Amino acid sequence: MSGPENNGWLKVVGLGPGPEDWLTPEARRDLAEATDLVGYFPYVDRVPPGNQVRHASDNRVELDRARFALDLAAQGRRVAVVSGGDPGIFAMAAAIFEALDDPDAPEAWRAVPLSVDPGVSAMQAAAARAGAPLGHDFCAISLSDNLKPWDVVLKRLRLAAEADFVIALYNPISKARPWQLGAAFDALRDIRAPETPIVLGRAIGRPDEELTVTTLGEVRAEQADMRTLVIIGASHTRFVARADGGRWVYTPRHYRG
Repeated sequence: MSGPENNGWLKVVGLGPGPEDWLTPEARRDLAEATDLVGYFPYVDRVPPGNQVRHASDNRVELDRARFALDLAAQGRRVAVVSGGDPGIFAMAAAIFEALDDPDAPEAWRAVPLSVDPGVSAMQAAAARAGAPLGHDFCAISLSDNLKPWDVVLKRLRLAAEADFVIALYNPISKARPWQLGAAFDALRDIRAPETPIVLGRAIGRPDEELTVTTLGEVRAEQADMRTLVIIGASHTRFVARADGGRWVYTPRHYRG
């Protein structure tokens, strides 16, 4: 005789950058149907009140969080693992699959119905506020060296600049890493022109959001913090005057390098 049916599931849910309007209908539905929420404290706090059991944890414990969520789902719970922005970009979706990829992972984890709900990413939100800087080929690089060596970060940054990609920088600076963004700007200044457009999008979509449009020659590392998404333009990224005296930033669809 077969055992009782296990109706558990695991959804990795992208909350977007902050505003409720940027939460997808799919994500909203899955959050409402979940019995348990798992995630980093600030992200769990952003989910509207409901009947879910909330399991909030600190930063830098992503793999432990993933294993805990898989255990809950294997026990029949409906688990929503929440991430800010898009969960597949430097976030919890990769941690879930990393846990599943472990040769010692329990077979019960592999039987859990699993899906990923995409969300509006931080780079999409910052780009939309600034205009269309991601209008041509671009890449995303995390400046954090917690999980990869700094020399690898710097090599990727230089190669992306030499290839003339627009570059979106995640995790640009923190109290534990106060110098990397300045070093990154210095490396870029060896390759890109001083007039290269720079976008600094801080806490975009939230009440304290700040958008700064400047150039590579003028930007300073202290203008950013960990909540800032930095976009470095390509050689053909352009400024367009705004009616309010500011500047839009866009990258033409046709390459003019």
